[in-house]
Amino acid sequence: MNTTLPMNRSADAIDFIDDVALTGLLDVGSPEPQRVRDIIAKSLAKEALTVEETATLLRADDPALAEEIFDAARDLKRRVYGNRIVLFAPLYIGNLCINDCAYCGFRRSNPDAVRRTLNPGEVRRQVEALERAGHKRLILVFGEHARYHAEYIAQTVRTVYDVKVDHGEIRRVNINAAPLEIEDYRIVKDAGIGTYQIFQETYHHETYRRYHPADTRKGDYLYRLDGLSRALQAGCDDVGIGALFGLADWRFEVLGLVSHALFLQRRYGVGPHTISFPRLRPAAGIEFDPRFLVNDEDFKRLIAILRLAVPYTGLILTARENPELRRAVMDFGVSQIDAGSRIEIGGYTEFGDAQVMQREQFTLGDVRPLDEVMGQLLEDGYLPSFCTACYRLGRTGEHFMEFAIPGFIKRYCTPNALTTLMEYLVDYASPATRQKGLTLVQYELDRMPAGKHKEDLQRRLRQIRYSGDRDLYV
Repeated sequence: MNTTLPMNRSADAIDFIDDVALTGLLDVGSPEPQRVRDIIAKSLAKEALTVEETATLLRADDPALAEEIFDAARDLKRRVYGNRIVLFAPLYIGNLCINDCAYCGFRRSNPDAVRRTLNPGEVRRQVEALERAGHKRLILVFGEHARYHAEYIAQTVRTVYDVKVDHGEIRRVNINAAPLEIEDYRIVKDAGIGTYQIFQETYHHETYRRYHPADTRKGDYLYRLDGLSRALQAGCDDVGIGALFGLADWRFEVLGLVSHALFLQRRYGVGPHTISFPRLRPAAGIEFDPRFLVNDEDFKRLIAILRLAVPYTGLILTARENPELRRAVMDFGVSQIDAGSRIEIGGYTEFGDAQVMQREQFTLGDVRPLDEVMGQLLEDGYLPSFCTACYRLGRTGEHFMEFAIPGFIKRYCTPNALTTLMEYLVDYASPATRQKGLTLVQYELDRMPAGKHKEDLQRRLRQIRYSGDRDLYV
């Protein structure tokens, strides 16, 4: 069993982030309104924006232009994603860590952190609790440590998939963990993972050095930047990128994310499946420079601009944010959220509703249970989805884009969202949420054109509701 931590970059690893060039794009003054509108029109044609075009939107500070950006993001989101919101939950497996990131509650030098790694029985109990709540999609979170090697991650994934409670099962396991070697990604992929997610944290080189000591693994900027390139070379064609907003100029981080997405698209033919943009949150024993904290209005702007820059990339908004803000930004950009989340190790069975700072990587802003979040989504007219069909049928990477870009994905996503919603309504929902959900299901059916596809969907929905059948995906 390999418990060492090698650090081998790809043979052609390249640092494609040019700090001077990106900063220069942000320092040239306010753009002409017509130029901003031309860029918006390109995005509404569902074309990815260049880094330069994204920078132009970031410089558009005029309130009227900003509102046009928000309106365009709302329009684009409806065109690409409709009213669907995908739901998942994080499951923290272990917080041992050899890094010393100043902003992280799990940093190795934090004396307040309570260190723990779940054993297989504890993992099973956490998953059982998540399944009883109605979850079908998880992201497993690991610290960076020799104990969390590829075989360990793969075995944990297999344990999660093995847990079944009544109709409950986890159908998709994503991973948030340290960068691996190419051969180790293959081990993890063979366990049946979905997305492998790595946050660069900050794309700004000087800031990266400040927060990540040189004597740590994470201190190697290029090794981390190259991490998802190695994943793609290993055959993991579903990857996620992210930045932690609050460490450097938020506009620079947006350009870093777009640069990363375009680099992966050019080199491997497929960009990231998801982008995450969490804001820095309080945690026990952390340090950060408050000058770069992102206020709510700028946070909304960055989400809208990311939506326009990468039309087909899923945008993930986590429970770090409060319910009011989460509700606001789903309208113009976000396509995935976590719900009913607990980030303490063992938090789904051991701590109730309390947040325990010494056991968390950061504090959460939204600790509502899944059913309450579902009820709010349904009340606001969103279609909550636990769909995992594309990943299990191989519609990932380039194959996903073949379906998504022409818009054919609507033939799959809405029906599969409705069947997974019906499963939740029958098996887990409170009476109030169930009624809201059934009303929305009928509304969606009424909007569909008559024909075989609608008839097949109606048959599946009846089977789920009245015959006990499950997992009837297209």
